[in-house]
Amino acid sequence: MKSPEVLIIGGGIIGLACAYNLSKLYPQKSITILEKEEVLAAHQSGRNSGVLHAGIYYRPGSLKAINCRRGKAAMEEFCAQEGINYKICGKVVVAVAAEQLAALQSIYERGRANGVKCEFIGPARLRELEPHAAGIKAIHVPETGMVDFSQVCSRLADLIKAQGHQILTGVRVTGLTEKSGEALVETTRGEFLPRYIINCAGLYSDRVAAMSAKPLPWRIIPFRGEYYQLKPEAEKFCRTLIYPVPDPRFPFLGVHFTRKITGEVKCGPNAVLAWAREGYSKSDVNLRDLFASLTYPGFAKIAARYWRTGIGEMWRSFSKEAFVRALQRLVPEVSARHLRPYPSGIRAQAVTLNGRILDDFAFLETSRVVHVINAPSPGATASLSIGREVVARLAQRFS
Repeated sequence: MKSPEVLIIGGGIIGLACAYNLSKLYPQKSITILEKEEVLAAHQSGRNSGVLHAGIYYRPGSLKAINCRRGKAAMEEFCAQEGINYKICGKVVVAVAAEQLAALQSIYERGRANGVKCEFIGPARLRELEPHAAGIKAIHVPETGMVDFSQVCSRLADLIKAQGHQILTGVRVTGLTEKSGEALVETTRGEFLPRYIINCAGLYSDRVAAMSAKPLPWRIIPFRGEYYQLKPEAEKFCRTLIYPVPDPRFPFLGVHFTRKITGEVKCGPNAVLAWAREGYSKSDVNLRDLFASLTYPGFAKIAARYWRTGIGEMWRSFSKEAFVRALQRLVPEVSARHLRPYPSGIRAQAVTLNGRILDDFAFLETSRVVHVINAPSPGATASLSIGREVVARLAQRFS
């Protein structure tokens, strides 16, 4: 029986950030991280766009807004301290039609309220920044950046292990029972008896939480984001990051252009229901996962309310031409011949029973566990701040 003081479930960037903050603030407490894959950061943490978000989109005062701003500053400091390459490159959020101007104004006001440096620019300035972008008005966000979050995860893991803590890979949690004074965690590598637990299981955070906390007010619905990559001869079409004006009803940012720290340019993503929680391709089907999504009342209500939008996303998934048309609204010169496939990602999105998409970070707490139940984008940017938030919540139980 292994008995660390704190057991962290999930070896993605948020689980690692929790361990990193805990080891700094409470160095005497033993920590064990369990990761079901053989490598760390195999899912959302290693398959995101690598953007250091400035925090322009999020409702002022929300956990996303607060932690994005704090987390971005902490991430830049961490990368500089640890020699991890990152770049502050800026981005533009572009309106291509008059009916988008009201939403663009709303985004600008949110950004200013959140303390983000941003400014309205016209077509001439937009062409200076992104010569191939089309738009009637845009917001320039000069402090947006790029980084490889997989490198961040690797360095966090090294620092955690250097402090004498344990990271176990290839270990799946199969049961979690809270007792007075401790908790019992059953895994594929035996039982653990920690005093406290942090659930950072991402795509499976609801299933882990359901082992000890019922009924759950939400369920994770997996949305696949599909990408293309610009071929080298077309990378000139995007210097930094080119985003559309997002639909304010959804927490997704729309199909956009993202230059990565490696220099390649990703195009996407769309947002379609994944037929498996790890369904990175259209052919990946897990009947249990699919049944759970389709029979969940919250998802059924979202599908009934926004079926037109959903059909559009699905059409872009199966039609490269439709995907290209969405890209051409931002960069008219892009054509199908400029694109090649790029690996997809899965977004773990919490949805409530009444059909509300949670558009903020959210936590669920029991006597000995802090569950991170919703931490999609900008989760990676905000991870170090989220880690501090989780540790502060857990520390209330230490006495």
